[in-house]
Amino acid sequence: MLEIRDLTVRYGPFTALHALNLSVQRGEIVVLLGANGAGKSTLFRTLSGLHRPSGGSATWNGTSLTTGRPELNVASGVAQCPEGRLLFPELSVEKNLRLGAFVHRRDPAGTARELERAYDLFPALIEKRHAPAGSLSGGQQQMVAIARALMARPQLLLLDEPSLGLAPLVVEQVFSAVQRVNETGVTVLLAEQNAFAALSIAHRGYVLEGGRLTLEGTQHALMTDDRVRSAYLGV
Repeated sequence: MLEIRDLTVRYGPFTALHALNLSVQRGEIVVLLGANGAGKSTLFRTLSGLHRPSGGSATWNGTSLTTGRPELNVASGVAQCPEGRLLFPELSVEKNLRLGAFVHRRDPAGTARELERAYDLFPALIEKRHAPAGSLSGGQQQMVAIARALMARPQLLLLDEPSLGLAPLVVEQVFSAVQRVNETGVTVLLAEQNAFAALSIAHRGYVLEGGRLTLEGTQHALMTDDRVRSAYLGV
């Protein structure tokens, strides 16, 4: 279980996250809705160990995620698929995927199994496995980014804006894959601006505005909340 208590993150005098409190239960898909600048990426970078918080705590199964040691967070079962994908464009798809398994580099047989699972999840990548990742379409690159995160064999997957810049049909394919990943037992915390797509697969959600949590509820409660419908669903 992910437990975040009074988590505060500052950049100099600017406070990006104000004493956040949220939790994610094992096996859930929880969506974090918010516009650009709301603090979603800051939260994810903090949970990945890339930012040190100014106060509060974040733990996964009782292990602190705020030590400033990203490699320890990955080893504890937390992996992030970052906004913008951040692939190595000159490397092949398969080399990008293998880099995601670095923490398991002493288990080549396990890495081979994870590769096959990645290709089962995203069949479109099979024929592209030797192509430079930078030559793929935006949707295929997002598939590589998600699959690379899964190569670390996470228990908790942090997905930061996976639908950004993708066509509606590709968004549907990506979110369908996220559902299948969750069905294998992987817990998912999903940051999104595309509220309709995200809520369609989520169990629960939070709304983050200006670094503060302003709403939380079940999928149905958020889908039918007039504030969410007006701000994020366009109705």
